Amino acid sequence: MKEAIFIRQNMEKWKNAERRTFDFSNSSPDELVEAYTDVTADLAFAQTHYPNSRVTAYLNDLALMLHGELYHHKREKWSRLITFWTHEVPLAVYDGRKELRISLIVFLVAVVMGIFTALGGEDFVRNILGNNYVNMTLENIRNGEPMAVYNGEPPIDMFLGITLNNQIVSFICFVSGIFTSFATGFHILQNGLMVGAFPTFMAQHGVLGDCLLAMMLHGTLELSELVLAGGAGIAMGNGWLFPGTFSRIESFRRGAKRGLKILISGVPMVIMAGFIEGTFTRYTHVPDALRLTVILLSLIFVLFYYVYVPVKRHRDAERAA
Repeated sequence: MKEAIFIRQNMEKWKNAERRTFDFSNSSPDELVEAYTDVTADLAFAQTHYPNSRVTAYLNDLALMLHGELYHHKREKWSRLITFWTHEVPLAVYDGRKELRISLIVFLVAVVMGIFTALGGEDFVRNILGNNYVNMTLENIRNGEPMAVYNGEPPIDMFLGITLNNQIVSFICFVSGIFTSFATGFHILQNGLMVGAFPTFMAQHGVLGDCLLAMMLHGTLELSELVLAGGAGIAMGNGWLFPGTFSRIESFRRGAKRGLKILISGVPMVIMAGFIEGTFTRYTHVPDALRLTVILLSLIFVLFYYVYVPVKRHRDAERAA
């Protein structure tokens, strides 16, 4: 390759890498590693084909500067932890917005399907939720405690059991992406059907209000995490289904990496949802205003961190570039 062509093809990439060395605070360690890898690969090529060229000297200096920034980041592990939550996760969410949108749509469609199918008869609800759960709920309704299922165990035991179960569900939803994004979609569909069927069943017995307040008290975070896990699994599945300009392995690696960041970001939500369900949801006689406040605060957090912050971080990155 002629030197002029080599420079023209890569100059924009080198300029971006150079900008990161002057504004490294807005670059995640992963972005610096990627820039350093690209520059060192180009440097090796230039040293082989243009050993005495000015571009070789330039790439050598650029590689040294990037190495220095990487070493700086390596010493600041706590800084990396902060940037993971403030920059890396929001940017991963922004990059995976299409997959997250698909996950949300599949979930909402499944909820609607669950509602209309449950209206057709109790048999579907029993198939989805199980006979024991339906019989227990009917008994609770007759006793005037429709949501008594939430106070059947000690708070700590319930918190630990719910949190572990929800985390397993999220992990399975994500890992299913290995078997294509359709496998993840199936898990989202299953959960969405249950979410649609249960309140419909409760509405048919005249306790929809109590059901929604109790369910969404913890469900705002819990269901948001389900959508996140679904989007993470779809991102990984689409990585090798639709590689685009990358090799299939590289595309899968990128999708899995992005999906894993999204999945990890939902772990605190799973823990908080489990805590609310195990310790607060059981008190069904607390004022509705208090329960609505918790639901609203949960929704504000989800919208702020997973909608507003990713867009803002992306725009900041564009301005920095």
